[in-house]
Amino acid sequence: MKNEKILIVDDDADILEIIGYNLKKEGYAVYTAENGKKAIEVATEVNPDLIILDVMMPDMDGVETCYQMRSIPMLKETLITFLSARGEDYSQIAGFDAGADDYITKPVKPRVLISKIKAILRRKGSGEVVLPDIEHGGISIDRERYLIKQNDQEIYLTKKEFELLSLLMSKPGKVFTRDVIMDKIWGGEVIVGDRTIDVHIRKLREKLGDEIIRTIKGVGYKFEI
Repeated sequence: MKNEKILIVDDDADILEIIGYNLKKEGYAVYTAENGKKAIEVATEVNPDLIILDVMMPDMDGVETCYQMRSIPMLKETLITFLSARGEDYSQIAGFDAGADDYITKPVKPRVLISKIKAILRRKGSGEVVLPDIEHGGISIDRERYLIKQNDQEIYLTKKEFELLSLLMSKPGKVFTRDVIMDKIWGGEVIVGDRTIDVHIRKLREKLGDEIIRTIKGVGYKFEI
């Protein structure tokens, strides 16, 4: 699908030019911003299908920019991926915590980047886990309002955390293999590495308690009844 809108956010003018040029060649409508504040202004004006964020930017870094974007209702479901030279685990975890859908590490060849961007965009409208409202063990999921409550207290989850918990809670006691989780939540497109699931499971445990999700060694995970 062409004519999809992509916003590139980077304080390096050369990066904006190179990525923008290659995306325009593919038929995408490209918008750019050189800092986080400008990125939020452009995003709320054009409502892009995908936002590509650098992590290291002056004044407001990419992680803070992502947090602020996710607090804006119209951008809550917008696809966001980081594109950064920082490939450390803690940088990726910070990106996911801020609400990013993906994390791509530089350097990456333009053709490979385009391929990954296409894979990310294919998730829009097809990668969602569609499940009815669920309630188990004091945790309730309201899919229509994208709301999680634990013992009547609202819990904030990122988009992928919400979908992962929804999947596990759809069949309490059932063990979901890592391959099934990756396919259901990330559409089978392994871009950010093998630790992606582990990072999201760890964050769910931190927010909801260690006992709610059990690891079945060498197999996968299940929601404890």
